Amino acid sequence: MGKSEGVPEKVAWVLVRDGRVLVTRCRGVDVFYFPGGKREPGESDAETLAREIAEELRSRVDTATMVHVGTFETRRDDGRTEFRMICYTAEYTGPLVASMEIEESDWFGYGDRARVSAVDQMVFDALHASGRLP
Repeated sequence: MGKSEGVPEKVAWVLVRDGRVLVTRCRGVDVFYFPGGKREPGESDAETLAREIAEELRSRVDTATMVHVGTFETRRDDGRTEFRMICYTAEYTGPLVASMEIEESDWFGYGDRARVSAVDQMVFDALHASGRLP
C-alpha cells in the first residue's frame, strides 16, 4: 500500500503473545504505540517494517512471514482521513531490546486499551473481536 491523499501513514508491527500485544512508548510521551513508523521515500511496507523494528527493538522481522492484520484510520470531524496505520504480524529473530528512542516496551492486554493512541485502540478492538486479545 502506498501513501495517498497526503494522509500521514505508519506501518506497524502487531506481535501477539499469550493474549497480550507488544507496545512501546517513546521518550517524553505518556501514550503507548505499536512498534513501527513512517515509510521513507521508495520503501515498501516490508522494508519499512524491517527497518523500524531493527531501529526500535534491535530485532529482525522476517518479511516473508508478514501477514496484513488490517488498515486502520482516524477521521477528522469533516470525515476526511486524518491518520492511517497499516498493521502486520510477522515472525522475528533476535532479542526485543528497546533502542535509545524507546523509553519503555510492555505487553498489554485488552484491559490496557486506554493507555494507547486512538488508532491503536482500533487495533485492540479488532484483535479483541477476533479472540486474539481476550
